[in-house]
Amino acid sequence: MANSESIQDANGLPVDPIAGAAYRERPDFPVAAGYLAALVLTALATVIASALESVAAVPNLSLIYVLPVIMAAIVFGFGPSMLAAVAGASAYNFFFTAPRFSFQVEDPANIWAIGLLLVVGGMASGLASLAARRQGAIKLRLRQEQALQSFSSAVSVARQPRDMANRAAAALEEMFHVSVAVMTPADGRLEIISSLGPITASASELAAAQSSLDQGHLARAGVYPFDTSRFDFWPIKAPNQQPVVLGLAFDPQEYPEHPELFIVVVGRLLAAALSSRSTVQPAVAE
Repeated sequence: MANSESIQDANGLPVDPIAGAAYRERPDFPVAAGYLAALVLTALATVIASALESVAAVPNLSLIYVLPVIMAAIVFGFGPSMLAAVAGASAYNFFFTAPRFSFQVEDPANIWAIGLLLVVGGMASGLASLAARRQGAIKLRLRQEQALQSFSSAVSVARQPRDMANRAAAALEEMFHVSVAVMTPADGRLEIISSLGPITASASELAAAQSSLDQGHLARAGVYPFDTSRFDFWPIKAPNQQPVVLGLAFDPQEYPEHPELFIVVVGRLLAAALSSRSTVQPAVAE
């Protein structure tokens, strides 16, 4: 299903009414790319270390390998950074400790240097990854708050129920970067009045949403009796207001903490706005 009244750009892509940008999948680095980049950074560090050693005696040459660890942790996360730490310790052992071009270690001091490199690399990796996650969480919360503020202002001036639902879907997509479905009862059954994203709700998922509305509580994706459902459904019901069900297709591996804090607020604002309209037409399937 698609929203027949959604705004489109010159390429025919639905436009986010809040941000004013065409909806597209936000690219993520593939998992393999992060590990490959960690190895490339380690190789680059080896070239730099070799160049430095050729012109001067550099103490603590192994510390050069800490840099790829930190860079990989900030950009790609904990796994690639730990690979950079192990690869860096191995490269230092192979190229710069006697006997050269061998993983054997003659000098006990070099064993300590290699072990310390692993420990320092692991600690740096953990700290850098933690800092990156915290920074990402702060940016995410700021984006969510801005999207909520924009939606609360936009929905108050929207004239048509479909426009309100479009703005709600756009706000939720901006907050969580997932597919969204906005539903409300019509003629005794739930109808999708707005959807955004590559994943659309199927008939079985509409049944899960209806069950969520009837029982008045969250219906999680992939839970019996709706095992095939990809959406989590939040029912929003209040006295004298139009009921609303909001569906979001979260990635189970990247489920956000307490998404209901924003989802319920958006749903209540939408329900309050829709309650002033007598009819809501469902989205038309293409």
